[in-house]
Amino acid sequence: MSAHSKLSSFLLSFAFSIIGFGGNAATQTDSVTLYTPFTQVTVTPGETINYTVDVLNNTSDIKTVDLSMTGVSRGWVCTLKAEGLSIGQISVLPHDKKSFTLTIEVPLKVNKGLYKFRLNAGNVSSLPLSVIISEQGTFKTEFKTQQGNMQGHSNSTFTYTTTLSNMTADRQNYALMANAPRGWTVTFKNKYQPVTSVSIDPNNSENVIIEIKPPAEVETGTYNIPIRAVTNSTSAELDLEAVILGTYDVVISTPVGLLSTKIIAGEAKKVNFIVNNTGTSVLSDIRLLPAAPPNWDVTFEPRTVVSLLPGKTTQVTATIKASKKAIPGDYVINVEARTPEVSSKVNLRATVETPMLWGWIGVLIIFASLAVVYFLFRKYGRR
Repeated sequence: MSAHSKLSSFLLSFAFSIIGFGGNAATQTDSVTLYTPFTQVTVTPGETINYTVDVLNNTSDIKTVDLSMTGVSRGWVCTLKAEGLSIGQISVLPHDKKSFTLTIEVPLKVNKGLYKFRLNAGNVSSLPLSVIISEQGTFKTEFKTQQGNMQGHSNSTFTYTTTLSNMTADRQNYALMANAPRGWTVTFKNKYQPVTSVSIDPNNSENVIIEIKPPAEVETGTYNIPIRAVTNSTSAELDLEAVILGTYDVVISTPVGLLSTKIIAGEAKKVNFIVNNTGTSVLSDIRLLPAAPPNWDVTFEPRTVVSLLPGKTTQVTATIKASKKAIPGDYVINVEARTPEVSSKVNLRATVETPMLWGWIGVLIIFASLAVVYFLFRKYGRR
């Protein structure tokens, strides 16, 4: 063979070798394919993304590849699992596929924007993934309530339903504190049990019921009660408002507290009563209502107290007329001071006495009887 022929044969063999090598490289590159239908998703901070990924073996041989993630930012957590097990490598039969789950946990403290990752199957396949964070992330505690303002009276219990959210990456044990005015009672409840603290897992929330009781002698007004949930690393505050509308209370009695009187049958007697507003709210339209024995008549002047300020008193006069047929003895008259909000009752004992005229008539009858006896004794006693 000539030198020219040998050179041609060598060049031809080299060309085929290059072509063969290139074909093997292409086959190697396309031998394993990673596939998931949703390669770009939009989420909010703190969410968890679950991908179902298929590994396709396009060759006639069993393929085993290492699985890894690249481009993962700090704070993001990626987990590869199949059949409940964490995996880092997968083996696929010829012309078959295997599936696994890729879980990406988005951190709470993350900036709004686009984030790109790559899921790698060794050095033979790569799957690009994109995650869009729709809002700016935070790393804090939130304390919220839908109704932070309530109103009631001094004997009311103000109950607030609140939500305490741990938006940090660690489990937190929150101490619950209240800066209430002196005399107020604040009780925290979690899962229907009184508590002074509550533990919350990362990116979780707990409902906290807050019961607030004002002191009995609280004045009418608006009161602010600051609430705090505190740990060594984070805290949150919540301002609750309680509006005291005031208490309603009324007491009726006599000026000296004596609840008895004397009256003559058929005659009228005036008795003074004191109506006292012992509450903290204005009392309006206080009606005076009697309940007397049959055929008795009781009237008040005035019949209605239009308005009575807290801590103030007013005097009303009752005119009591006993029945003409009332026999001597004790009778009970019920007197009530009533408003739409509250009422008070007292029992007045009325002792019925006979008129003085009948007393003198009785004395005259006695003397007349004695005179008749004396006359008869003088006239017929000598015989």
